[in-house]
Amino acid sequence: MDFNLDITPKYLNLRSKGRFGEFVGVKAIEVKKGQVLCRLNIYPKLFASNGFLHAASIISLADTTCGYGTIAHLPKNASNFTTIELKSNFLGTAKEGSLRCEASPRHAGKMTQVWDAAVVDEKNNREIALFRCTQMIIWPHFTS
Repeated sequence: MDFNLDITPKYLNLRSKGRFGEFVGVKAIEVKKGQVLCRLNIYPKLFASNGFLHAASIISLADTTCGYGTIAHLPKNASNFTTIELKSNFLGTAKEGSLRCEASPRHAGKMTQVWDAAVVDEKNNREIALFRCTQMIIWPHFTS
């Protein structure tokens, strides 16, 4: 599995400036070979109309964390990636504090990567969601 040491939390947070990750509030905390950790502080605009954390908020954290992991683990000479499938299981919710997401690759191939993530309510260290996504690796297009 390839790993780019230049991909740091600072790099990922700067890369997200003005983009969705920053808009929602996802912050990269730790990046190492085989693992990425991100955090999302809970605030009222992330709630659904029922007063609980919106499912899309949790998925946004998990998908962004897995995306950051893919960036850090792109095969040599690959140019980018895109999510082609995702799935989540919700086990609970949260209303205050922050969420932590830890992601790791289950498969890191040259054409696809499969990432698993767990989202945890940091207030009580309880898992509230399990997530899996498949990333398609994008390669430069060469013409002759």
